[in-house]
Amino acid sequence: MNLLPLFAVGLAGSVHCVGMCGGIVGALSAGAPARTIPIVPAGAGAALPMAQVGELTLRVLAYNAGRIASYMAAGALAGGLAGGAASLARVAQWQGIAYLLANGMIVALGLYLTGWWQGLARVEAVGRVLWRHLQPLMTPLLPMDTLPKAFALGGLWGWLPCGMVYSVLLTALLSGSAAGGAAAMLAFGLGTLPMLLALGLAGATLRGALQRPGVRRACGLLVLAFGVLGLMRFAGGLQHGWLDALCVARA
Repeated sequence: MNLLPLFAVGLAGSVHCVGMCGGIVGALSAGAPARTIPIVPAGAGAALPMAQVGELTLRVLAYNAGRIASYMAAGALAGGLAGGAASLARVAQWQGIAYLLANGMIVALGLYLTGWWQGLARVEAVGRVLWRHLQPLMTPLLPMDTLPKAFALGGLWGWLPCGMVYSVLLTALLSGSAAGGAAAMLAFGLGTLPMLLALGLAGATLRGALQRPGVRRACGLLVLAFGVLGLMRFAGGLQHGWLDALCVARA
């Protein structure tokens, strides 16, 4: 049940993916220009034959499978390292600190999505060091015209500096195991899948609709509610019970 809020955070937070990944995934659409990197040549806007639609769908799915696989690898690494460190040090207090950080980051993500606070953007600078080493590996994968290339490119793109991913990684760290961390990031990644799959097939039209301030604000408020709920639970303001299913992470 605790994976359901992570799925919901991914689903609501995926409006952020519209700007970060939408140009890339949308470039696979026949009528969408390649705004970020030229994955495949853009079409003239004509309807695609069914065979090409099926091929396009497979490429988008392969790209997203690689992206989610990279999330799971990061989650397994975070959960495994945290679990090992806790076992060696025999310290339980770290869980309370990590719980506060995890829900605080979810609150920050909600504020970031609503546009009320942009501090989370500064956190993304932490991942730019790693991204500078990974970005050159993308060149041999372009154009993304085969399924293996799509999967590999998605796997690399999953390491793009992203405050939303970092927020959920703190929850994966709380799992205390590699399997738990991977499961947490899988649930989150599957939540982002419908949006990016639709972007890959619908192109620029859907991107424009999803970038409306009202849509982002509504999604941000939903994510913000998850974080606030978790902080209230930690402070003892809410009783344990069925609301456990709505907490992104447990204390």
